[in-house]
Amino acid sequence: MTRGMRNCNPLNIRRVAETQWVGQRAVQTDRKFVQFNTLEWGIRAACCILRTYARRYKAVCVADIVGRWAPSSENNTACYVRNVCLWTGFSGRQRLTEKDWPLLIKAMARQECGIVLEDRILIRGFCLYKLI
Repeated sequence: MTRGMRNCNPLNIRRVAETQWVGQRAVQTDRKFVQFNTLEWGIRAACCILRTYARRYKAVCVADIVGRWAPSSENNTACYVRNVCLWTGFSGRQRLTEKDWPLLIKAMARQECGIVLEDRILIRGFCLYKLI
């Protein structure tokens, strides 16, 4: 099982001292990545980050989102973008909306953890996000 899946954090959201996520485990034993109670809470957090990317940074396409999420200083960002586009059918510069996020997150989780999230888990996580 990958670290992201053990942490119920399929997009490998990094820990930031001043950020406390709804649904995160009370005790955080991973020094680098947030640990969530369930995958759905990890997906909800990913949606919250995507909302911030769209509002604050105007990152609304795969290329811009992945460029922030997985910068080339740490990742092969071009390969990441290609894979996400291949798995979603989105083009790199296609403007995405919230309705596209479950499919985007599914592809990003595949890139990050090598797993294909079940649609029911994605939808439940997205619904948790929509409750805010």
